[in-house]
Amino acid sequence: MKTVKLKVVGMTCNHCVMHVENALKEISGVKDAKVDLKGKSAEVTYDENAVDTKKMAQAVAEAGYKIENA
Repeated sequence: MKTVKLKVVGMTCNHCVMHVENALKEISGVKDAKVDLKGKSAEVTYDENAVDTKKMAQAVAEAGYKIENA
């Protein structure tokens, strides 16, 4: 397992946080995701053999937000 901190752009409220968190948690290989509105970030614990940050960025983009530098 590996943990990465991603910068999330476009979140403005707790509803956004839940939306991003759920998008990340639905990805196969993601064990946990904690999203911080104030820090505009997501800390994701995942199986690096099953998923990568590009897949995470894609899921977040589909939810209507953006990951910087993924």
